[in-house]
Order: sequence, then structure tokens, then C-alpha cells
Amino acid sequence: MFKFEPILKSIIWGGEKIVPYKHLDSDQKSVGESWELSGVKGDESVIANGEYAGKTLPELISILKGDLVGNKVYEKHGTEFPLLVKFIDARQDLSIQVHPNDELSHKRHGKNGKTEMWYVVGADEGAHLLSGFSKQVTPEEYAAKVADNTVTEVLTNYNVKAGDVFFLPAGRVHAIGAGSFVAEIQQTSDVTYRIYDYGRVGKDGKPRELHVELAKDAIDFSVEADYRTHYHEEKNKEVELVSCNYFTTSLFDLTEETSKDVSSLDSFLIVMGLAGEGKLIDDKGEEISIRQGETVLLPATTLNVKFIPNGTLKVLTSHL
Repeated sequence: MFKFEPILKSIIWGGEKIVPYKHLDSDQKSVGESWELSGVKGDESVIANGEYAGKTLPELISILKGDLVGNKVYEKHGTEFPLLVKFIDARQDLSIQVHPNDELSHKRHGKNGKTEMWYVVGADEGAHLLSGFSKQVTPEEYAAKVADNTVTEVLTNYNVKAGDVFFLPAGRVHAIGAGSFVAEIQQTSDVTYRIYDYGRVGKDGKPRELHVELAKDAIDFSVEADYRTHYHEEKNKEVELVSCNYFTTSLFDLTEETSKDVSSLDSFLIVMGLAGEGKLIDDKGEEISIRQGETVLLPATTLNVKFIPNGTLKVLTSHL
């Protein structure tokens, strides 16, 4: 079982919650994102514990191959880790964006598209998110609304609270709003089309680049009644939140020992600590501590994992 050094990103819209949430001794300011587990080139996670400490995630995959990520995953992705997981703290509204699907992204950029999800860890009063269109618009109407600064009028705006979940398939227009603190699980991809940025300027004093035309072909213009993911909260049980072609994510809200059988997965298992603390014990008797703000990667050779809370422990698990 592996822990990693977090990659902290200071960003113009970042807040001050991530460092204390993760119990870090750091005076870094405006931390908008903590990349918990990343194989993205230039931002590869570094192992923090055990015999492989100091190695990057791609290096670890090249050593352990299918034993780490699962045989089918290794055949398909090689040393590229297929998921990127983050904590995000938005002090201001983030830009409105969309991600292309695999087909379009491969055609245009030679890269994967991006499907993702949010789990709201915490929310200030008035915190909100944007997800999906609230009414039918054409691609031309969408572009006109970006141009006259009214695009938010045709997007669904949700006031959010801790525990809210949003699934964001490629093509869904979305934005994290001010006051939202979220865990994000996504396909490993850096292909993002920024549609609207509230007229903000970057560090160079110029407006950040928009991709309004590129996004036209990527956007799913269909309208749904509700874009929130609804689930039934239960203590001391696995509650599946999202299952798609790219990841399956579940919530465990624990006050007593609970186990998860992972013997049939042929996949790694990511465990993100959301609240409380405890430990994980695998079928070989190996044990590792976990607490709020920590992320642990279990190799695909794991058959079973026990979650043992010290009082209370809330975690998300994700696998392929």
C-alpha cells in the first residue's frame, strides 16, 4: 500500500483550506488544488513510504506492471496511470469549461478525453456549482451567449452542501463555484476547453485563452431535469456513487470495521480520506494509517481490505 507526496498548486482562484485540511506544515498560499495521485507528465506523484519511496508513479508501474494496476489496465495504458485524483478549494468561481470525449480528443490532440466526478467535501454558505444546460440552446446561441456574457443564464446552478455528488461525462459543460471544496476523480487528460472566464486576466495581465469554437463540437447540448447524482447514505456499508467506463467510485462512512472484497477487480484501488482517521489492513496483514486529506493506493494484487476507523472514518474508493 502506497502513500504519495501531495502536489500543491497555487492558483489565482485558490483558497486556504487545503493545507490545514491535509495537516500539512506548509506556508504555501492560494492553494487551489492538491494533486493526490497523478501520472501526468511533469506532475508525477512521488511515493512517500516503503521500499519504493522517492520513485514516481510511472516508475512504480514500470517495476510492478499489472501487479500494481491490474493486467488489463497495464495492457491498455502501459505506464500511464489512467486516473487523476485531486482536492480542489475554490475561493472564486472557476472558469466554465467542457472536456471532449475520447474519440474527438484522440482525433484532435492524440490524447484521452475526460470524464470526471465531484464529491463535495465541504461548502461555505452560498457555495455553488454549474453543471449542464438548464434550457435547450443551439451551438450558435451558446456562442452568442458567451460573447455577450450571458452564458451562465442557460446553465444549471446548484447550491451545494457536503456530500453532494456530480458525475460529469465528457461533453457536459461545468464549473466549480466559489466556496466549494471538492474531491475530483477524472480520466488522466489535460484536454480542457475553457468557454468563459468572467473576463478575468491571468498573471500576465491578459485575458486567459478561451476555446469557444473548439468546444462547439465537444459539447453535449441535451438538457436533463437534474444533473446531481442521488444516492442513499448508509453507515458502515459500501455506497456506490458512480460507475462508468473509466472509474467506479464508492463512499464508506464508518464507525466500525468494514471490509471490501477486491479479489475480482483486476484493478488498483484508490482510497481518499475525507474525514476522521483509521487504518487499512490488507489480506496479507499489511497495515497503513489513513486520515482526512490522505490518499492511499492499493495494488491490484490485493484481495481484501479492511477499513478500521479510529472513532469515525469517511473515505472514497475508486477503481477501474
